[in-house]
Amino acid sequence: MRFFRPVLAAVAVAGCALAFAVPAGAAGTAKADTARAGTAKGWFAWVGPKGAPFFVENPPDGRCLTMSQESQGAHNGTVLPATVYPQKECKGTPLHLPPGHHAPRNAPFASVKFGSH
Repeated sequence: MRFFRPVLAAVAVAGCALAFAVPAGAAGTAKADTARAGTAKGWFAWVGPKGAPFFVENPPDGRCLTMSQESQGAHNGTVLPATVYPQKECKGTPLHLPPGHHAPRNAPFASVKFGSH
């Protein structure tokens, strides 16, 4: 699983906050890793604080990813369905996003899970 943002990307995964810095411009030229078993091959993007774009590449399948900051406008570019939730720890009324679909740009979410669950 790889996280990208021109300067910094941060997401809480299984209770641990992860942050990866990448050089400016590197996010646009990064190549996809070969998908491993248990990953949703592709990318999942969203808009963070102050309209900053974020995305994660090849997210884990079947695990709830809780966002560490405000998130909205989810776009599922993976090969698996994604489900976004309004509350942390994948709670609340879910919004299902089939592969290639997106939520309305201003639709907030606090966690996401990939795969059919």
